[in-house]
Amino acid sequence: MKVLLVEDNERVTQFVIKGLKESGHTADHAGNGRDGLFLAASEPYDVIIMDRMLPGEIDGLAIIEALRKSGKQTPILILSALSDVDERIRGLRSGGDDYLTKPFAFGELDALTRRAQGEGAQTKLEVGDLRVDLLSRKVTRGERSIVLQPREFKLLEYLMRHANQVVTRTMLLENVWDYHFDPQTNVVDVHISKLRQKIDVDFERPLLRTVRNAGYTMTAQD
Repeated sequence: MKVLLVEDNERVTQFVIKGLKESGHTADHAGNGRDGLFLAASEPYDVIIMDRMLPGEIDGLAIIEALRKSGKQTPILILSALSDVDERIRGLRSGGDDYLTKPFAFGELDALTRRAQGEGAQTKLEVGDLRVDLLSRKVTRGERSIVLQPREFKLLEYLMRHANQVVTRTMLLENVWDYHFDPQTNVVDVHISKLRQKIDVDFERPLLRTVRNAGYTMTAQD
């Protein structure tokens, strides 16, 4: 796996780079926002590990937002000393796929990096005429191509992996947002609504359904 680390702290950089190489990954490093944005936009990476606060005018969130606006769908893991809920939500809403607070153990970082990259034997998911290619990150329904933001893609992947099952809000918070508590926000409802607009509107049969007082299910069954 090819990883880009954008981090200005030398000790953290050495710690992460050493761990990545020992885990069999290759890693590039940028110590500021300008170099980080250039590498992230011009080189192919499997995962980007992004420090939230960087020296200069371009911080981590600005890089993420610029990449998402340009259409880059590379999974991005945010590293930050800012640990409160509002900051986590801000980071994820900017386009980050996961959020890890400092200090951290490398095992935590490696697990999230591998999860973000989507390792596993299953590479294609199907529910009815909705198809997801986990390697190319392409989503189609029938003949129509569907463009999803990274968090929407992660949400859809989880729902499709649990097709025909009821998925609760807590399950989504824990497995899609990595919240092991309820942050008391409507982030799940907002993303479900956006996802439904993209995969169900204008199609004869809805696949993403609300199960009253329980959660959601992805199914092609009547």
